[in-house]
Amino acid sequence: QVQLVESGGGLVQPGGSLRLSCAASGRTFSTSAMAWFRQAPGKERECVVAIRWRDRHTYHDDSVKGRFTVSRNNDKTTAYLQMNSLIPEDTAVYYCAMGTGSPIVSSLALASTYDYWGQGTQVTVSS
Repeated sequence: QVQLVESGGGLVQPGGSLRLSCAASGRTFSTSAMAWFRQAPGKERECVVAIRWRDRHTYHDDSVKGRFTVSRNNDKTTAYLQMNSLIPEDTAVYYCAMGTGSPIVSSLALASTYDYWGQGTQVTVSS
């Protein structure tokens, strides 16, 4: 089992930055990929960034390319989502997710790829 806890959300003005954290505990050595999803009110959950750790192949949704970056610390217990140049359309609840399988590139953006999910953290971009 892997437990995930997100933090770092909040209110930020357009053009600002936030860094979300995803703290993992449990059998973290078994994870092979992770992703950040978001869900805005009235919309479906969507993947914004995903990474397969063995080769660091990364997926970015077109709406966040050049603005959002995923990383993790050296002991692989915390993953981060650096969000720059935020716009109101980025307002959503953000979830981190981790998977233990051997995902192919085309499956990185699919929620079904991931076995463990955090509880979510609210990001609001507004002036």
